[in-house]
Amino acid sequence: MASGMVVVSGRVPHFQPVADIQAKASSPYGLPIVDNCSACQLRNENSFCVLSQPSLKALDEMKHATSYPEGALVFTEGQVARGVYILCQGRAKLLATNSDGKTLIVKIAQPGEILGVHSAVSGKPHEFTVETLQPSQLAFIRRDDFLRFIKEHGDACLQAAAHLSRDCQSAYEVIRAIGLAHSASEKLARLLLQWSADGKVIEGGVIRVKLALTHEEIAQLIGTSRETVTRILGDFKRHHIAELTGSTLLVRDKAALERSAAN
Repeated sequence: MASGMVVVSGRVPHFQPVADIQAKASSPYGLPIVDNCSACQLRNENSFCVLSQPSLKALDEMKHATSYPEGALVFTEGQVARGVYILCQGRAKLLATNSDGKTLIVKIAQPGEILGVHSAVSGKPHEFTVETLQPSQLAFIRRDDFLRFIKEHGDACLQAAAHLSRDCQSAYEVIRAIGLAHSASEKLARLLLQWSADGKVIEGGVIRVKLALTHEEIAQLIGTSRETVTRILGDFKRHHIAELTGSTLLVRDKAALERSAAN
């Protein structure tokens, strides 16, 4: 049988392919499983897998897709690189930890990004620990296969180089935000401004951003303590500058936030 019927009470029956129903029912952590890169609808312009059809076919043949729960360790700092991971769905944080156990979030990886490229190419251990922030799907490619892939497919090599370049740019931004800021308040204001650039303007000029990070994780992004982040967010809220409620960030006074970032 080519299709199955989904009946919603009071509505005209809707026919849906059985394969789709089964895929949704069997997908772990509520994620739709994406096995075919060529047919993937989740790719965006910054995805590593924006490639030619021959390259996508070769990628499909070598990758191994796996779903991870929230809080799963993909690889750890100092671990020998076995290969690279493409983040197909979900989000992950890149962490660096010093000898005292202090943790800094270097970056929040988004769908379409490739993780572990520098270590795979250089042959050096991973510089960061990667931990999922939410249920995620990642596609693993063995190091030898990946190196051969970028050697044989010029567009894949160019995409890998572009991702390395963006990683460097992200690191520069972290250095500027943390190393050149004079206070934790300035660091946090800069971070909120950076996030607000991707937000949606709603009534009254307020900028709304979806942000599934805890105060502890925000603290790790700017190199301070959770208590400090909570205090500064409280100050921003009292002065009607910005407010973080659950997973929603509201920037109410962008000009005031910019002044805080420039102090």
